[in-house]
Amino acid sequence: MGINKQSDVAANLQIGPTDQGMVRLFIEGGDFELPMDFDPEEAEEIAEEIRAAAQRARAMQGKK
Repeated sequence: MGINKQSDVAANLQIGPTDQGMVRLFIEGGDFELPMDFDPEEAEEIAEEIRAAAQRARAMQGKK
């Protein structure tokens, strides 16, 4: 599935620290659970990528 492909799949996302000092993204939907652990530096890089994508998405909304 590509980034622009629509889907009817619903999932829940939880984000938080683990007791091991990692940042966990926990994705749950239907019959699956996907824990993804990142060290704090990686998590900050991901957060920056999310912010940059949000800014680009806002710019695209303004062009409609």
